Amino acid sequence: MNALPLLAGLLLAGAAHADDAILKCRTLADAGARLACYDAIEVKAGAAPDRQASFGLRPTPQPKAEEAPRSVSSTIAGSFDGWRPGSRIRLANGQVWRVLDGAEVVLAPMTNPKATVERGVLGALFLKVEGTNHSARVSRVE
Repeated sequence: MNALPLLAGLLLAGAAHADDAILKCRTLADAGARLACYDAIEVKAGAAPDRQASFGLRPTPQPKAEEAPRSVSSTIAGSFDGWRPGSRIRLANGQVWRVLDGAEVVLAPMTNPKATVERGVLGALFLKVEGTNHSARVSRVE
């Protein structure tokens, strides 16, 4: 009996599992969550470690993944009077956000209003402008 086809099948199955995990990670928009997803993929390389040689040694502590911030605050430079679907809003910190919502929001003209982008419960990002009760679902483009 030839064990080569069996071994090849097992290797391909392991590679397919890793490919599925990588594809899953690629779909995550948040950089911190994506990095944590990639770090969680089990990598099997070479032979198993020599357990007798490491007997009695303390395991090397793994660094904690840095948690992504829940929000970013800045200002919208200059005059601001609202948004419509597809609008690009540039913050004073250099970030540019595109409005994903389908409604137009007209506001009283403001100058340099404070703006905060916050992460929602299911991971969506929302732009909130100080002095208003409105928020827009956004995605970062720059």
